[in-house]
Amino acid sequence: MTVTSFLSQHDPAAPQDIVDLGLHFGVPRVAIARAGAPLPMLAAKQGVAENLMTPVFVGEADAIRAEAAKLDWDIGAYPLHDTNGEEDAGQTAARLCGAGEADVLMKGQIHSDVFLKAAVDRDSGLRTDQRLVHMFVISPPDGSKPMVISDAAVNITPSVDVRKVILSEMTMMLQRLGTARPRIALLSATETPITALPSSVEARELADWAKTALPDADVSGPLALDLILSPASVAIKGLESDPVAGHADGIVVPDLVTGNALFKAFVYLGGGCAAGVITGAKVPILLTSRADPASARIASLAIANVMCGLPK
Repeated sequence: MTVTSFLSQHDPAAPQDIVDLGLHFGVPRVAIARAGAPLPMLAAKQGVAENLMTPVFVGEADAIRAEAAKLDWDIGAYPLHDTNGEEDAGQTAARLCGAGEADVLMKGQIHSDVFLKAAVDRDSGLRTDQRLVHMFVISPPDGSKPMVISDAAVNITPSVDVRKVILSEMTMMLQRLGTARPRIALLSATETPITALPSSVEARELADWAKTALPDADVSGPLALDLILSPASVAIKGLESDPVAGHADGIVVPDLVTGNALFKAFVYLGGGCAAGVITGAKVPILLTSRADPASARIASLAIANVMCGLPK
């Protein structure tokens, strides 16, 4: 079978600047939900080597020890909670974080819906009065400026009010990552509000709201993807005066399907490394795909360190 030539041949690497930023903070205890698989175990070993985490292993103990042995890694000094199956692992890991026995919740070899169900369960102790928001920090293979995308995994069809929360969270994340005045684009299929295209009308409403609510950020919308990414398209269409067009640091999408497709395009077509984190819970929640490489998990750990802000 012929593989499409659109697929990137780059091997994603964790961006060193983000890893270095994560090292400025303390080393969090990371509860790994169902750790007994090659990719989460490799990420844990690398995370320890990078001084980004102290693992708290959760899952089938025999599988965890077997994977550690394949890496020639003695994990005897780290906590290990023996569980049975995905639901048990997810619930145990979430409750450890809720009880203050871990600082970060990380997805291992477990389906996202099972993992998230455990995280949002009131019994886990992770829920707060804040809205959960999922963001991907995607770094290009050349090591240049990353792009933040939200929401690609949690909020399916976020209302205007929920997108206000998303804009606030994205602004905060970008500032913690070093962007003093974030430039955030509101994605639609046009740069002009059109009644028949609700996302365009809502984007303009959100951009107007942000002028007062987010004075330390530039928010613009609606903007189509070419006007978010391409200075050349911006020049052709005469939008050079827009502070975000062609120079966005982040993209807020109108729905989860759009966000999921966009993030995967950045990864599979552009060779990006996607660090995924959920904010709004008691601890940062790392949500990556089970197919994501260890580099994406390392980058996610670094982002979690920044979001935790634990004293060193």
